[in-house]
Amino acid sequence: MAGINDILIHIEQPNTFKSLKKRSISAFYQIVNKMDKGLMLKSISTLFLLISSLLLSNFNLSQRVGFRKKGLMLKTISTIFQPYFYVFQMVIKREKGLMLYIIFTIFLLISTIFQSNSQTLDQYLELAIDNNPFLQASFKGYQASLEKTNQVSLESPQLNIGVFTRPMELLMGNQRGEASVMQMFPWFGMLKTQKDEATLMAEAKYEEFRQQRNLLLYQVKETYFQLQQLQNTMDISASNLEILKSLEELAIIRYQGGNTSAAVTSVSNAVRSSSRPGQSSGSDGMGMGGSGSSSGGFAQSGGSSAMSTMGSGGGSGKLTDVLRLQVQIKALESDLEQLEVDKRALTVRFNQLLGRDKNEAVVIESQLESQKALGWEVEMLEQIFETNPMLLMLEKEGLAFKKQGEMAKLEGKPMFGLGLNYMVFSPRPESGMVGGMNYMPAGMGNNMVMPMATVTLPIYRKKYKAMEAESKLYWEANEKQKEDLQRNLETEFESILANIKDSERKIRLLEEQIELTEQTLELSVTSYATEGSSFEEILNIQRELLAFRLNALNTKIDREIQLAKMKTLVGI
Repeated sequence: MAGINDILIHIEQPNTFKSLKKRSISAFYQIVNKMDKGLMLKSISTLFLLISSLLLSNFNLSQRVGFRKKGLMLKTISTIFQPYFYVFQMVIKREKGLMLYIIFTIFLLISTIFQSNSQTLDQYLELAIDNNPFLQASFKGYQASLEKTNQVSLESPQLNIGVFTRPMELLMGNQRGEASVMQMFPWFGMLKTQKDEATLMAEAKYEEFRQQRNLLLYQVKETYFQLQQLQNTMDISASNLEILKSLEELAIIRYQGGNTSAAVTSVSNAVRSSSRPGQSSGSDGMGMGGSGSSSGGFAQSGGSSAMSTMGSGGGSGKLTDVLRLQVQIKALESDLEQLEVDKRALTVRFNQLLGRDKNEAVVIESQLESQKALGWEVEMLEQIFETNPMLLMLEKEGLAFKKQGEMAKLEGKPMFGLGLNYMVFSPRPESGMVGGMNYMPAGMGNNMVMPMATVTLPIYRKKYKAMEAESKLYWEANEKQKEDLQRNLETEFESILANIKDSERKIRLLEEQIELTEQTLELSVTSYATEGSSFEEILNIQRELLAFRLNALNTKIDREIQLAKMKTLVGI
């Protein structure tokens, strides 16, 4: 069974899928080929036992924390077992055994279930773009504005038809009716200018759609980070609850005069384990390292030396210490219940932004992974001026106002019309006596075609001058709006940049304070167990530790929100 054990050991090591695959295939294949059927089944049973133990351990952990890490648990198990699916595939290709095929199918089913329940922030953003009704309405508005370009054309031709109730007697014969058609043409370049103006307005509408899309993405990110903040607050509170329960156990043992060694160890383990969820910022890509490693070594050495000197308590503990801890435990459990209620409201809002049912489950990654900034300082500000949707929208509108001014000038030019007039005649016989007053010569009745041309005379110039002045004033107002928006964007950029730098500074400080406070708490607990020091001091340190952790979490979330704002300003 050495080969299987070697494979299972890799689970706890930080290996990539590629390296794990290379090491595990040969060992697993050797087991399947060299060992008999019973031993092979035992090996497979070992793998299933591993799955069961991991599932049960994570399930028990989820129950204690209130099922708060469901998404992370599923994602972790899926990541662990994904390399072994490739192993089973290779074995199936070589052995083609029905039993192995069934096992591979089971593993594949488990992976599908796990991965279907895990969604990242990017997937939620894509879902919001596809399903949000407000964004879809905005895009339909852009599509409608595009149809304006297809509406630019010549005016419809005019057709006139006239029929005489009594024939009009003319020299050519009796005229029965006439028909005429006329087509008007604008001044040269008018149609092209109208189409350019419609295109620019459609482009401005598209930039407005981009702005609304960016605002939606920001709202999704902000709500996601708020859910993440709430989730981590619940985790920190649950960890703090474990610390309080360990302190309660220590206070009870000290009050009863029992051996406090195991209780002090339990408190130390609870303090150290509770610090792990909040230390994910070291890999968030923002350049924040963990300073203060030397002091951590001091805490471990000091704590172990103090613990080695402990024997049994002298029964000097106070019942009030236990009661005060129970009061804090009840208050913290009540806070956790309220956090669950608050999470429901945020989940409904998040699903509403995604355009799906409000009761849809939302999987939030508890680990904070900072977004990569697109750039900094001058380069970032220049990129904002080049790609911000509102600036581009105002720029397109300004160009459209210029085109409207050109259209006003062209409307002051004459319009031309070309047409044809067709007259219908019927033959007429000669009547009356030649030379008499009622004499009417005979008419041939030939139909006649008459070409026509017309031109408008725009002599009332006041209207056209007012139209030109209107478009010019709109353009000037647009330029002022663009200048004001540039200044506001620059101000907002500097404000966001200052907030991000301030958050990074605070996070570094809080991480150092958390580490020092954890060391202080462990030493104070040891001192309380051995020397009977003030229990009030332990409670104060514990409250400070909780405040530091929550403050660090809030600062990290605020930094992520500020980075999301920065991306909204850039508008990519």
